[in-house]
Amino acid sequence: MRYLIDTNIFIYTAIDNDYLSPDVRAIMSDYDNTFCMSVESVRELIVAYNNGKYVSKFWKSAREMVKAITEKYFIRILPIGEEHLETYASLKINEAQDHKDPSDHMIIAHAITNRMPLISSDQKFKFYENQGLELIFNER
Repeated sequence: MRYLIDTNIFIYTAIDNDYLSPDVRAIMSDYDNTFCMSVESVRELIVAYNNGKYVSKFWKSAREMVKAITEKYFIRILPIGEEHLETYASLKINEAQDHKDPSDHMIIAHAITNRMPLISSDQKFKFYENQGLELIFNER
């Protein structure tokens, strides 16, 4: 099965998988599964690296980190196309929880458009299930 992993799930996988629930750990360790990330998640990681955040301690460069995503963790990076932007444009935003993060919205749109379950620890993502998001919530 193909899964889209959120930025936080990649960080937990790479840095400390104790933050992954047993269910998510089982999914992530199944070699029959294929894991993908939105290019938007990779952009978030590069920005975090360049700003000296958590990920900068684990790789020598942002470029090395990007290479590790595909070469060490075997995660496919998916591009954003017009169809993803159409989904993004029609997404109802979770205003009740003040969810204004455009990167999150793009990742959600990517999962909905590609009909891929999204693995995430973000509680605010549950709101988007009634818009077609199949969420696998990582209960930390």
